[in-house]
Amino acid sequence: MRHLARSRRVRSRTVTALKRHHYYEHFYASSYASDITDGDNTAGEVPVVRQAAIDALGNMNGTVLAIEPTSGRILTMVNQKLALSSGAQPCSTIKLSVALAALSEGIITKETEVRLGGRSHMNLTLALAHSNNAYFEALGRQLGFDKVSHYAHMYGLGERAGYHIAGEQLGTYPEEEISSKLGGVGKMCSFGEGVSMTPLQLGALVTAIANGGTMYYLQHPRTADEVTNFQPIVKRHLDIAGLIPEISDGMAGAVEYGTARRLLANFNEEEVLGKTGTCSHAGTRYGWFASYANTSFGRVVVVVFLEGGRPTFGPKAAEMAGRMYHNLYSHDFFLARPIVPAPIVPAPIAPAPVVPATVRETNTSD
Repeated sequence: MRHLARSRRVRSRTVTALKRHHYYEHFYASSYASDITDGDNTAGEVPVVRQAAIDALGNMNGTVLAIEPTSGRILTMVNQKLALSSGAQPCSTIKLSVALAALSEGIITKETEVRLGGRSHMNLTLALAHSNNAYFEALGRQLGFDKVSHYAHMYGLGERAGYHIAGEQLGTYPEEEISSKLGGVGKMCSFGEGVSMTPLQLGALVTAIANGGTMYYLQHPRTADEVTNFQPIVKRHLDIAGLIPEISDGMAGAVEYGTARRLLANFNEEEVLGKTGTCSHAGTRYGWFASYANTSFGRVVVVVFLEGGRPTFGPKAAEMAGRMYHNLYSHDFFLARPIVPAPIVPAPIAPAPVVPATVRETNTSD
């Protein structure tokens, strides 16, 4: 009997140890870098905005993009090599396009309670603020791949966001639903599984959200003459003006009490709306934060993209965006009279071809 009791205690300890075991992901990329601004073309940028972005980024390995949402002008692009690269998995920032797609299709309003399993339900505002994966997986399954893909391309994925920006590369969007082993359309809508998005593509979408639905070609003036002669160029008009209030509460909630609340440690003078994202692939972790400051003197869009190891994640990117907004605020950037945009030039240019994405990535929620 004593032997049997000892055997049971051993088995019990083994089961307990197994329950306590957690998967620990190993990262091999560094979250820190130096000389990341080497090679940047800054002649057409706004000096105060660029310096605010550089100070906010510090020694983190990443890029910061600031855009004037009334024109699509890139005010600064720090670490242009990374900003213009082929991008990375969008992680939870993909939820912005999925939310707009579901609202467009009439599947939900911001108050619709979606069942998450058991007795758990959640509405869009809380799902965006807390970046709830189960909620957006459910929306993805309801929409189906064809509709998800249609709206993703409408919102600029799979095509260049910039207008004649030298070195800009394409992100990728799959031509068909990813394998069910990788999570299918559900994971595409909660983590952006199988998708590669660039900072410029995300910036262009948030610019359209910030200005009421006009998707501009992003332009990066490279000389003083290009600044003087700058004219906005519209890519397309998105029918989202009536939907923006439906997602605004969730984007504001992300900053006020959700995944982006670290931003408030550095800046709370003006309202900021945003969305975080965190995921990883092959030993490299990604941290995203896309946002805009909503002030009575105008708006500015800020995208922070980080890559590296464990110190890299979405809330960290939000913290750095808060530091940038603080830097701008302390230099009276938001008190300056907003620039009146030049006449808009339409440019109906066909989108670049879509390239299938085959990258397998692991994910976390932010």
